[in-house]
Amino acid sequence: QVQLVESGGGLVQAGGSLGLSCTTSGRTFSSYAMGWFRQAPGKEREFVAAISWSGANTNYADSVKGRFTISRDNAKNMVYLQMNSLKPEDTDVYYCAASVRRWGSPAYRRDDYGSWGQGTQVTGSS
Repeated sequence: QVQLVESGGGLVQAGGSLGLSCTTSGRTFSSYAMGWFRQAPGKEREFVAAISWSGANTNYADSVKGRFTISRDNAKNMVYLQMNSLKPEDTDVYYCAASVRRWGSPAYRRDDYGSWGQGTQVTGSS
């Protein structure tokens, strides 16, 4: 079982930047793809970005492509999400997730992830 803890959320003005971090523990982090998802109240959790176990491949939702960047540091068991040019519609709770299988690709489906953090709130103000 892997434990995930997100940090870095907060309030930011439209057009601003914010960086999220996810600390992992409990299993071999470097063998698993990682993802970021977000969820607004009353809505389904949606895919934001994912990164392969090696960091060589990434995948982004169309809504954040060109603005958000996912990265990882396997030596530190950390995954990051840098968010630039934030919009009010980016306001959500952001979740870090770990893939259910080793050596996986950066998947976008929620079912491909088996461990989740508690989430961190990001609020973009207009």
